[in-house]
Amino acid sequence: MWIESDQQLCKQFEFADFVAAFAFMTAVAFEAERQNHHPWWSNVWNKVDIRLCTHDAGNRITEKDRQLAEAIDQIAAVHQAR
Repeated sequence: MWIESDQQLCKQFEFADFVAAFAFMTAVAFEAERQNHHPWWSNVWNKVDIRLCTHDAGNRITEKDRQLAEAIDQIAAVHQAR
């Protein structure tokens, strides 16, 4: 579940290992580029933290963030996020 915190949508994803986490990040990168909406994220081993907000709208949550979050959840399901 995405959590709203400090004007951002936030979620942590966990995978079996680093390779699975990196494959997920790669898929998300392609989708983010397709939507022209790029997340803040970090990765440590099997965990990926993602934060979404719309910079052009004053760093707040917009429909663009919700659309990308939905797409990210679909990608996570394919990549078997825990």
